[in-house]
Amino acid sequence: MATQTIDVKMLTRMFISGTNNLEANKAWINDLNVFPVPDGDTGTNMSLTLTSAVKELSGPKVTDLASAVKAMSFGSLRGARGNSGVIMSQLLRGFCKVLQTKASVDAAAIAEATVKAVETAYKAVMKPKEGTILTVARGISEKWSELSAEESDLEKIFEQVLEYGDKVLANTPELLPVLKEAGVVDSGGQGLMIFLKGCYACLMGREVMPGAGAAAVPEDKYSYRESFLIQLKQPLSQEQEAGLRSYLEAVGDLGELNVQDETVSLKIKTNDPGLVLQKSLKLGSLVQIAILNKSEDGAAPAQQPKAAPEEKAPAKTSVSAFEKTAVPEAEWKAVGFIATAVGDGISEVFKSLGVDAVVQGGQTMNPSTEDMLEAIESIPAKAIIILPNNKNIILAAQQAQALCKSRRIEVLPTTNLPEGITAMSCFMPEDSLEDNLNMMKESFAGVKSGEVTYAVRNTSIAGKEIHEGDFMGLGGPDGIYAVGSDKTEVLLNMLAAMVDDESGMITLYYGDDVQEEEGESLRNQLAELYPDCDIDVINGGQPVYSYIVSVE
Repeated sequence: MATQTIDVKMLTRMFISGTNNLEANKAWINDLNVFPVPDGDTGTNMSLTLTSAVKELSGPKVTDLASAVKAMSFGSLRGARGNSGVIMSQLLRGFCKVLQTKASVDAAAIAEATVKAVETAYKAVMKPKEGTILTVARGISEKWSELSAEESDLEKIFEQVLEYGDKVLANTPELLPVLKEAGVVDSGGQGLMIFLKGCYACLMGREVMPGAGAAAVPEDKYSYRESFLIQLKQPLSQEQEAGLRSYLEAVGDLGELNVQDETVSLKIKTNDPGLVLQKSLKLGSLVQIAILNKSEDGAAPAQQPKAAPEEKAPAKTSVSAFEKTAVPEAEWKAVGFIATAVGDGISEVFKSLGVDAVVQGGQTMNPSTEDMLEAIESIPAKAIIILPNNKNIILAAQQAQALCKSRRIEVLPTTNLPEGITAMSCFMPEDSLEDNLNMMKESFAGVKSGEVTYAVRNTSIAGKEIHEGDFMGLGGPDGIYAVGSDKTEVLLNMLAAMVDDESGMITLYYGDDVQEEEGESLRNQLAELYPDCDIDVINGGQPVYSYIVSVE
């Protein structure tokens, strides 16, 4: 039977199903990032953005289509994290703006809504790039509009649109050379497709529930091949067999499930063999267990891989500690500052320079638009300057700027911590806001910066082969200065590429994996290598990034 309209209940269920599917697959989407750094990025950001919208959907004011789509839009806008999350929220904003005016949701309404979604998202990005989530979204919109002109069955249209969307996604490496070299498709585009496939699954009666396994992961992404026999305590009922099959299909690629009166034999590809074993043990005892890592499948035992440095837990934002200012507006100062930073030492540097609110976060955890708005409300100032200090936080800061109507907000597009610190050091209270903004922008334009962290997978960037566990010196026009097995050596090679005859100052912020003695030893090394430069070494305390360096 054809499905020609969607009511508010189904639309809500589809949205939640899509969000659950994205949450289940966020680790895989994170792995698609060009730079193999140990952080939560695209998949995590998109998942958190949509989860914020789901929370709004569960509110008591959601009673009809108009209120439901308004909740989706509002929740995603305030919860948006990272560039991918902000773009996703803008897609939803445009989509929902159209549906708010509709009595029902049919193929024509969705076509109109997707056109508005793409238009809104493109406008939100200052310099849109093709080969990204924007390209995938536009392809989906164009295909839906084309099909809906002749077809009204939503199930048929959705199926063909997803098939076309996968083709557009597969072509993204041809539009962005950096994707092609790294051997990945665009992670934001992949996240959009995963979300839409979860929506479609719900429409077809296969709703993705919370905690579902990463069913959308391609077969070659499963790390383990697992097989064994279950000696049953008692024969399985049809309901038990169906439940077992459903669970196994959720946590991997089920190759065989042969149920007999006394035994069950199964073969599965999965990323977590322990989940399969635990589920099966509830039914009986296990025999003939074989678990094989795919890298060893049909090959000689692999060499023990080099241990990667211990991964640090992602930094958590601390904006919830900010409270609305209780200072009377008449007593507010002229200008206040918000800076995004991670690490106690670096946060103290910003505070010493006059920053009012430090939002804890950065590459390891992009703060949301909501976090920025909370910080704004805590500062008794007529105008506020935000220093994102990360290219993946700039859009969220700009979205907070657009949503805040109570005072003037300015976003300085600082892309790293050294740029933000340099900009703050140039602020002159006696000068006008406009003069300060111009001076601060000029000041960080000439800052060279670099970061040393480790790789979580094999890849190639700018012609440099990178192996899991290698240290990388990130930065520069190609995105990467140096690669090697020793982090100090990588740091020194990175500095050799950064320092020139015009350099006069080197500042090194060492992370929480570096001892104080190591930092002081580096101070002496750098003083010998660069006698014409002032050297400053600071315990930044940042996770994941062993060293952050600026050269001025």
